[in-house]
Amino acid sequence: MNDAVARGVKLRIAYNVDYPKGIPVPPPPKTNPDAMREEPGETAAIPGVPDLMHHKYIVRDAASVWTGSTNWTGDSWTREENVIVALDSAELAARYAEDFEQLWTKRDVRKSGKVDTAALEIDGVQVRPWFCPGRGEQLAHRIAGAIGAAKRRVRIASPVISSGPILGTLAQAASDGKIDIAGVVDRTQIGEVLSQWRENGNAEWKEPLLRTSLTRAAFTGKRSTPYTPDSVHDYMHAKVTVADDVVFVGSFNLSHSGELNAENVLEIADPALAERMAGFIDQIRARYPAVEL
Repeated sequence: MNDAVARGVKLRIAYNVDYPKGIPVPPPPKTNPDAMREEPGETAAIPGVPDLMHHKYIVRDAASVWTGSTNWTGDSWTREENVIVALDSAELAARYAEDFEQLWTKRDVRKSGKVDTAALEIDGVQVRPWFCPGRGEQLAHRIAGAIGAAKRRVRIASPVISSGPILGTLAQAASDGKIDIAGVVDRTQIGEVLSQWRENGNAEWKEPLLRTSLTRAAFTGKRSTPYTPDSVHDYMHAKVTVADDVVFVGSFNLSHSGELNAENVLEIADPALAERMAGFIDQIRARYPAVEL
Protein backbone atom coordinates (compact mmCIF):
# COMPACT_ATOMS: atom_id res chain seq x y z
CA MET A 1 0.00 0.00 0.00
CA ASN A 2 2.83 2.39 0.78
CA ASP A 3 4.34 1.81 -2.65
CA ALA A 4 1.00 2.39 -4.37
CA VAL A 5 0.40 5.68 -2.58
CA ALA A 6 3.96 6.75 -3.34
CA ARG A 7 3.22 6.19 -7.04
CA GLY A 8 0.25 8.54 -6.77
CA VAL A 9 -2.49 5.91 -6.51
CA LYS A 10 -5.64 7.11 -4.75
CA LEU A 11 -6.24 4.51 -2.03
CA ARG A 12 -9.42 4.14 0.01
CA ILE A 13 -10.07 1.36 2.54
CA ALA A 14 -13.41 0.61 4.22
CA TYR A 15 -13.36 -1.81 7.15
CA ASN A 16 -15.68 -3.26 9.80
CA VAL A 17 -15.63 -2.11 13.43
CA ASP A 18 -17.77 -2.43 16.57
CA TYR A 19 -19.51 -5.74 16.04
CA PRO A 20 -22.11 -6.73 18.68
CA LYS A 21 -21.19 -8.39 21.95
CA GLY A 22 -22.81 -11.64 20.82
CA ILE A 23 -20.20 -13.00 18.43
CA PRO A 24 -21.87 -14.02 15.17
CA VAL A 25 -20.90 -17.27 13.49
CA PRO A 26 -18.39 -17.23 11.92
CA PRO A 27 -16.89 -14.50 14.10
CA PRO A 28 -15.44 -11.51 12.25
CA PRO A 29 -11.80 -10.51 12.48
CA LYS A 30 -11.22 -7.53 14.72
CA THR A 31 -9.65 -4.49 13.12
CA ASN A 32 -7.74 -1.92 15.15
CA PRO A 33 -9.02 1.54 14.08
CA ASP A 34 -5.90 3.27 15.42
CA ALA A 35 -3.68 1.05 13.30
CA MET A 36 -5.87 1.61 10.25
CA ARG A 37 -5.61 5.38 10.63
CA GLU A 38 -1.84 5.04 10.38
CA GLU A 39 -2.09 3.30 7.00
CA PRO A 40 -1.50 5.34 3.84
CA GLY A 41 -4.52 6.63 1.95
CA GLU A 42 -8.01 7.31 3.28
CA THR A 43 -9.91 4.93 5.57
CA ALA A 44 -13.54 4.58 6.61
CA ALA A 45 -14.70 2.67 9.69
CA ILE A 46 -18.07 1.05 8.91
CA PRO A 47 -20.03 0.24 12.10
CA GLY A 48 -20.78 -3.49 12.24
CA VAL A 49 -23.91 -2.92 14.31
CA PRO A 50 -26.36 -4.50 13.83
CA ASP A 51 -24.86 -6.14 10.71
CA LEU A 52 -21.30 -6.70 9.55
CA MET A 53 -19.34 -5.00 6.80
CA HIS A 54 -18.17 -8.40 5.60
CA HIS A 55 -16.81 -7.63 2.10
CA LYS A 56 -13.34 -8.64 1.00
CA TYR A 57 -12.90 -6.99 -2.40
CA ILE A 58 -10.65 -4.62 -4.32
CA VAL A 59 -11.55 -2.43 -7.30
CA ARG A 60 -8.44 -1.46 -9.25
CA ASP A 61 -8.24 1.34 -11.85
CA ALA A 62 -11.99 1.05 -12.58
CA ALA A 63 -11.09 -2.00 -14.65
CA SER A 64 -10.49 -5.04 -12.42
CA VAL A 65 -12.10 -6.73 -9.41
CA TRP A 66 -10.46 -9.00 -6.82
CA THR A 67 -12.93 -10.67 -4.45
CA GLY A 68 -13.69 -13.83 -2.50
CA SER A 69 -13.83 -15.21 1.03
CA THR A 70 -10.37 -14.29 2.30
CA ASN A 71 -10.07 -11.83 5.17
CA TRP A 72 -6.85 -9.86 5.17
CA THR A 73 -5.30 -11.60 8.17
CA GLY A 74 -2.32 -13.87 8.61
CA ASP A 75 -4.49 -16.82 9.68
CA SER A 76 -6.71 -16.42 6.62
CA TRP A 77 -3.73 -16.84 4.30
CA THR A 78 -2.06 -19.68 6.19
CA ARG A 79 -4.63 -21.67 8.22
CA GLU A 80 -7.96 -21.47 6.39
CA GLU A 81 -9.53 -22.76 3.21
CA ASN A 82 -10.60 -19.81 1.05
CA VAL A 83 -11.39 -18.89 -2.56
CA ILE A 84 -10.29 -15.78 -4.47
CA VAL A 85 -11.64 -14.63 -7.84
CA ALA A 86 -10.00 -11.98 -10.07
CA LEU A 87 -11.77 -10.57 -13.13
CA ASP A 88 -10.89 -7.84 -15.61
CA SER A 89 -14.06 -5.98 -16.57
CA ALA A 90 -14.81 -2.27 -16.48
CA GLU A 91 -18.56 -2.99 -16.25
CA LEU A 92 -18.12 -5.30 -13.29
CA ALA A 93 -15.70 -2.87 -11.62
CA ALA A 94 -18.35 -0.16 -11.94
CA ARG A 95 -20.89 -2.31 -10.05
CA TYR A 96 -18.41 -2.89 -7.24
CA ALA A 97 -17.45 0.77 -7.19
CA GLU A 98 -21.13 1.68 -6.81
CA ASP A 99 -21.44 -0.60 -3.78
CA PHE A 100 -18.24 0.82 -2.29
CA GLU A 101 -19.50 4.40 -2.70
CA GLN A 102 -22.71 3.52 -0.86
CA LEU A 103 -20.67 2.28 2.09
CA TRP A 104 -18.13 5.08 1.91
CA THR A 105 -20.63 7.93 1.80
CA LYS A 106 -23.37 6.58 4.11
CA ARG A 107 -21.26 4.57 6.58
CA ASP A 108 -24.28 2.33 7.15
CA VAL A 109 -24.39 -1.34 6.13
CA ARG A 110 -28.18 -1.26 5.85
CA LYS A 111 -28.03 1.42 3.14
CA SER A 112 -25.64 -0.52 0.90
CA GLY A 113 -25.90 -3.29 -1.67
CA LYS A 114 -28.53 -1.56 -3.80
CA VAL A 115 -26.71 -2.37 -7.02
CA ASP A 116 -27.96 -3.72 -10.36
CA THR A 117 -27.81 -7.53 -10.55
CA ALA A 118 -28.25 -7.80 -14.32
CA ALA A 119 -25.88 -10.30 -15.94
CA LEU A 120 -22.71 -9.13 -17.68
CA GLU A 121 -20.78 -10.97 -20.38
CA ILE A 122 -17.07 -11.21 -19.58
CA ASP A 123 -14.92 -13.06 -22.15
CA GLY A 124 -17.97 -14.95 -23.35
CA VAL A 125 -19.05 -15.98 -19.83
CA GLN A 126 -22.20 -14.76 -18.10
CA VAL A 127 -21.38 -13.15 -14.74
CA ARG A 128 -24.02 -11.73 -12.40
CA PRO A 129 -22.90 -9.71 -9.34
CA TRP A 130 -24.94 -9.76 -6.13
CA PHE A 131 -24.59 -7.41 -3.18
CA CYS A 132 -26.14 -7.64 0.28
CA PRO A 133 -28.05 -6.43 2.15
CA GLY A 134 -29.70 -4.61 -0.75
CA ARG A 135 -30.16 -7.86 -2.68
CA GLY A 136 -29.65 -10.31 0.20
CA GLU A 137 -33.06 -11.94 0.22
CA GLN A 138 -33.07 -12.28 -3.57
CA LEU A 139 -29.59 -13.85 -3.46
CA ALA A 140 -30.64 -16.50 -0.94
CA HIS A 141 -33.60 -17.43 -3.12
CA ARG A 142 -31.39 -17.40 -6.22
CA ILE A 143 -28.99 -19.92 -4.69
CA ALA A 144 -31.87 -22.02 -3.37
CA GLY A 145 -33.46 -22.00 -6.82
CA ALA A 146 -30.21 -23.15 -8.45
CA ILE A 147 -29.91 -26.01 -5.95
CA GLY A 148 -33.53 -27.01 -6.53
CA ALA A 149 -33.17 -26.91 -10.32
CA ALA A 150 -29.89 -28.88 -10.46
CA LYS A 151 -30.09 -32.09 -12.50
CA ARG A 152 -26.65 -33.61 -11.90
CA ARG A 153 -24.73 -32.26 -8.92
CA VAL A 154 -24.53 -29.78 -6.10
CA ARG A 155 -21.32 -28.96 -4.25
CA ILE A 156 -21.19 -26.62 -1.26
CA ALA A 157 -18.39 -25.18 0.85
CA SER A 158 -19.70 -22.88 3.59
CA PRO A 159 -18.71 -22.52 7.25
CA VAL A 160 -22.38 -22.64 8.25
CA ILE A 161 -25.73 -23.12 6.49
CA SER A 162 -28.62 -21.32 8.15
CA SER A 163 -30.53 -19.47 5.43
CA GLY A 164 -34.14 -20.68 5.49
CA PRO A 165 -34.70 -20.83 1.71
CA ILE A 166 -31.38 -22.61 1.13
CA LEU A 167 -31.84 -25.05 4.02
CA GLY A 168 -35.35 -25.98 2.93
CA THR A 169 -34.36 -26.62 -0.67
CA LEU A 170 -31.16 -28.46 0.27
CA ALA A 171 -32.98 -30.72 2.76
CA GLN A 172 -35.59 -31.59 0.13
CA ALA A 173 -32.97 -32.37 -2.50
CA ALA A 174 -30.90 -34.44 -0.06
CA SER A 175 -33.99 -36.41 0.98
CA ASP A 176 -35.02 -37.04 -2.62
CA GLY A 177 -31.59 -38.49 -3.38
CA LYS A 178 -31.92 -37.93 -7.13
CA ILE A 179 -28.71 -35.97 -7.68
CA ASP A 180 -25.15 -36.01 -6.39
CA ILE A 181 -25.00 -33.63 -3.40
CA ALA A 182 -21.92 -33.17 -1.25
CA GLY A 183 -20.09 -30.47 0.64
CA VAL A 184 -17.98 -29.33 3.55
CA VAL A 185 -18.74 -27.11 6.55
CA ASP A 186 -16.99 -25.95 9.70
CA ARG A 187 -18.17 -28.50 12.27
CA THR A 188 -17.23 -26.35 15.25
CA GLN A 189 -19.27 -23.42 13.98
CA ILE A 190 -22.22 -25.66 13.07
CA GLY A 191 -22.29 -26.71 16.74
CA GLU A 192 -22.25 -23.05 17.79
CA VAL A 193 -25.15 -22.31 15.43
CA LEU A 194 -27.21 -25.14 16.92
CA SER A 195 -26.53 -23.78 20.41
CA GLN A 196 -27.58 -20.28 19.37
CA TRP A 197 -30.82 -21.58 17.85
CA ARG A 198 -31.70 -23.43 21.04
CA GLU A 199 -30.95 -20.38 23.18
CA ASN A 200 -33.01 -17.86 21.24
CA GLY A 201 -35.90 -20.21 20.46
CA ASN A 202 -36.80 -18.42 17.23
CA ALA A 203 -34.93 -20.64 14.80
CA GLU A 204 -35.26 -24.14 16.25
CA TRP A 205 -37.43 -25.06 13.27
CA LYS A 206 -34.26 -24.95 11.16
CA GLU A 207 -32.49 -27.70 13.11
CA PRO A 208 -34.27 -30.68 11.45
CA LEU A 209 -33.58 -29.14 8.03
CA LEU A 210 -29.89 -28.71 8.86
CA ARG A 211 -29.60 -32.25 10.20
CA THR A 212 -31.30 -33.67 7.12
CA SER A 213 -29.10 -31.65 4.76
CA LEU A 214 -25.80 -32.56 6.38
CA THR A 215 -26.48 -36.22 7.13
CA ARG A 216 -28.47 -37.37 4.08
CA ALA A 217 -25.97 -35.80 1.70
CA ALA A 218 -22.22 -36.41 1.75
CA PHE A 219 -21.07 -33.55 3.98
CA THR A 220 -17.86 -33.51 5.99
CA GLY A 221 -16.85 -31.04 8.67
CA LYS A 222 -13.65 -29.40 9.86
CA ARG A 223 -13.26 -29.24 13.64
CA SER A 224 -11.68 -25.81 13.80
CA THR A 225 -10.37 -24.15 16.93
CA PRO A 226 -13.24 -22.57 18.92
CA TYR A 227 -13.15 -18.79 18.71
CA THR A 228 -11.43 -16.65 21.29
CA PRO A 229 -9.81 -13.28 20.57
CA ASP A 230 -6.36 -14.77 21.13
CA SER A 231 -6.80 -18.22 19.54
CA VAL A 232 -5.68 -19.21 16.07
CA HIS A 233 -8.45 -18.77 13.51
CA ASP A 234 -8.31 -21.89 11.35
CA TYR A 235 -11.90 -22.13 10.07
CA MET A 236 -13.14 -23.84 6.95
CA HIS A 237 -13.82 -20.43 5.46
CA ALA A 238 -14.47 -21.00 1.74
CA LYS A 239 -17.91 -19.89 0.48
CA VAL A 240 -18.75 -21.60 -2.82
CA THR A 241 -21.89 -23.26 -4.19
CA VAL A 242 -21.83 -25.22 -7.44
CA ALA A 243 -25.16 -26.21 -9.03
CA ASP A 244 -24.54 -28.12 -12.26
CA ASP A 245 -22.57 -25.59 -14.36
CA VAL A 246 -23.21 -22.45 -12.27
CA VAL A 247 -20.92 -21.19 -9.51
CA PHE A 248 -21.82 -18.80 -6.68
CA VAL A 249 -18.63 -17.53 -5.04
CA GLY A 250 -17.80 -14.63 -2.75
CA SER A 251 -17.96 -13.52 0.89
CA PHE A 252 -21.50 -14.79 1.58
CA ASN A 253 -22.03 -17.58 4.11
CA LEU A 254 -25.21 -19.51 3.37
CA SER A 255 -26.76 -17.88 6.41
CA HIS A 256 -29.62 -15.58 7.31
CA SER A 257 -27.18 -13.12 8.86
CA GLY A 258 -25.30 -13.11 5.56
CA GLU A 259 -28.42 -11.76 3.85
CA LEU A 260 -28.28 -8.75 6.21
CA ASN A 261 -24.53 -8.14 6.16
CA ALA A 262 -22.59 -6.19 3.55
CA GLU A 263 -21.61 -9.12 1.30
CA ASN A 264 -20.86 -9.80 -2.36
CA VAL A 265 -21.23 -12.85 -4.59
CA LEU A 266 -20.46 -13.56 -8.23
CA GLU A 267 -22.81 -15.92 -10.03
CA ILE A 268 -20.75 -17.35 -12.90
CA ALA A 269 -22.26 -19.63 -15.55
CA ASP A 270 -19.19 -21.47 -16.78
CA PRO A 271 -18.91 -25.28 -17.03
CA ALA A 272 -15.11 -25.24 -16.81
CA LEU A 273 -15.09 -23.11 -13.65
CA ALA A 274 -17.89 -25.18 -12.14
CA GLU A 275 -15.85 -28.34 -12.70
CA ARG A 276 -12.80 -26.72 -11.14
CA MET A 277 -14.69 -25.44 -8.10
CA ALA A 278 -16.50 -28.76 -7.58
CA GLY A 279 -13.10 -30.46 -7.62
CA PHE A 280 -11.73 -27.95 -5.12
CA ILE A 281 -14.66 -28.59 -2.77
CA ASP A 282 -14.19 -32.36 -3.08
CA GLN A 283 -10.50 -31.96 -2.21
CA ILE A 284 -11.41 -30.08 0.97
CA ARG A 285 -14.15 -32.60 1.80
CA ALA A 286 -11.66 -35.43 1.64
CA ARG A 287 -9.57 -33.90 4.46
CA TYR A 288 -12.29 -34.16 7.12
CA PRO A 289 -14.66 -36.75 8.60
CA ALA A 290 -18.37 -37.02 7.87
CA VAL A 291 -20.53 -34.60 9.82
CA GLU A 292 -22.09 -36.16 12.92
CA LEU A 293 -24.70 -34.12 14.78
